[in-house]
Amino acid sequence: MAQSKYQQIKTHILAHIESGQWSQGDVVPSENQLAQSFAVSRMTARRALQELADQGVLQRNQGAATCVASLKNQSSMLQIRNIADEIRERQHRYRARVIVLESQEADKQIALRLGLTAGSPVYHSLICHWQDEVALQLEQRFINPLLAPDYLQQDFTRITPHEYLCSVAPLTEAEHRVEAILADALTQQYLAMQAGEPCLRLQRTTWSRDGIVSHALLTHPGNKYQLGGHLTFQPSQAQKPAQTLEK
Repeated sequence: MAQSKYQQIKTHILAHIESGQWSQGDVVPSENQLAQSFAVSRMTARRALQELADQGVLQRNQGAATCVASLKNQSSMLQIRNIADEIRERQHRYRARVIVLESQEADKQIALRLGLTAGSPVYHSLICHWQDEVALQLEQRFINPLLAPDYLQQDFTRITPHEYLCSVAPLTEAEHRVEAILADALTQQYLAMQAGEPCLRLQRTTWSRDGIVSHALLTHPGNKYQLGGHLTFQPSQAQKPAQTLEK
C-alpha cells in the first residue's frame, strides 16, 4: 500500500524518534529540507510537520526551528480508552460477544477510509460489549489486513480489538467524529433498543507509523453514554483534547 507523500514524511520523522535517533529537543529537518529530500512542495512538508505538532510529537515556534517535543507531551498525544478497562474500573463485569469476524472485499467507502483500492480484502468484525447484563457498545470495525494480518485468529472475548491492535500496530494518530443518530436495525437487534431511540455514535479512524490501521463505528445507547474530554495546555502549544467515552 503506497503512502501519500506527506504521510511518508510523517513516517520518516516518527521512525527517527521511536528509534532514539532524535530525542527531546533535537531539531528536525526544515520544510525546505524535507521538500527537497522527498521531492514535494514546501506546502506538503509543512502539512506533515504541522500535523505532528498538533499531535504533540513536535514543537513548532514561529521564527524558530522545529524540535522534538518533550516526552510529557508525547505521552498524552493519543489517549483512547479501552472499553473493557472502563467497565472494570467502574467495578462492573465486562464481557463481549463476537457476532461477525470475517474477510470481505472493501466497498468504495471503506476502501477510501483505509487508503486502499475498492475490492481489496479487508477484515471486518462486529462485536457487542456488555456491562453486567446491559449491552453497552456495538463495535463495527474494518481493518487493513496488511497491518494486522492475524486479526481473524484472535479471540475477542478475551482481548478487545483495541488491545490487540495497539500491540501489533501501535497507534500514532486518530481521527474522531461524533454524531447523534436514531437506532438502526442492527443497533436495535444487538443493543436491545426500539426504533427511533437516540444513540451516540463515534466514528474513529486510527493510524500507525505504517499507515491507516482501522476504521470503527462505535455505537452506544444515548441514555447510557456521554462524551467527555480533557484539555492540557503547554506554554507554547495547546494539546488536542483527549477524548473518552464514559458512562
